[in-house]
Amino acid sequence: MDTMNRRNFMKVTALGAAAALTPGAAMAEAAPENPFPKAAQWGKIPGEGTDEEKIRLTRDAGFDGIEAYPMDDLEAARARGELARSLNCPIHSITYGGWDAPMSSPDPAAIKQGHAGIENALRTAKAVGAETMLLVPAVVTESVSYAQAWENSQKNIRPMIPLAEELGIMIAIENVWNKFLLSPLEFAKYIDEFESPWVQAYFDVGNVVAFGYPEDWIRTLGKRIHKVQWKDFKRKTNEWCKLPYEGDVNWPVVRQALDEIGYRSWGTEEFPKGDEAQFRELARRMDLLGKGAASA
Repeated sequence: MDTMNRRNFMKVTALGAAAALTPGAAMAEAAPENPFPKAAQWGKIPGEGTDEEKIRLTRDAGFDGIEAYPMDDLEAARARGELARSLNCPIHSITYGGWDAPMSSPDPAAIKQGHAGIENALRTAKAVGAETMLLVPAVVTESVSYAQAWENSQKNIRPMIPLAEELGIMIAIENVWNKFLLSPLEFAKYIDEFESPWVQAYFDVGNVVAFGYPEDWIRTLGKRIHKVQWKDFKRKTNEWCKLPYEGDVNWPVVRQALDEIGYRSWGTEEFPKGDEAQFRELARRMDLLGKGAASA
């Protein structure tokens, strides 16, 4: 089913062409055997070392880059970004989240807090040299209905789009367990209704396994997918699993779906913090996903 009108088709096609210029895409072109540069989340890097020690460890473990968090000190953010690039392990994304002050809230004070948080995250992303700001757009609750979450979040995210465009930072909406955007058709429609190339999808593979099939979501979202997070999930035991092939994600089919939509950008891990040996093993397992290996 083609859910895009002509305007959105042209918008998404143009965005796809622009995405080819991103650092992630450029790195993928340089390493065609692994078209998905792999990133570690800053908070999951083992140890409590300095910025340089953390970045060196991440690079030496086999990761290509980092997904970090907002920083109040933008000069420190610039220094961290420059250091990461100098060590060939750039920061590609900033995770804002949005759970504490969701854009779906009916409370003006929460929206004011949320706008300040999003602005800081966008400016942090610019400072570190990232290209993406991850956003959880809404939370459905007993007091905020699905329809209200949809309407409120779109209304409250729109004022942040001009700043994202000015800074050149993508607002990437993540699918999470927030009782919202529960089908790929809804996710596509939600993104399209912004009518902006600066709002796209940050697709989490594992987050849809409990109620869907990642490959279906990938094919439906298509060029709307700006970034991807790697996770695996086991339906029978209702638990997260090691990558790959220990959960119910059909990784070869997921890889095929990503190939079909022409995705060539970052894959970021999202797993509990472990020791250095576990960190290195995670990087090795993520390489299997990029190379399309049949088993771990």
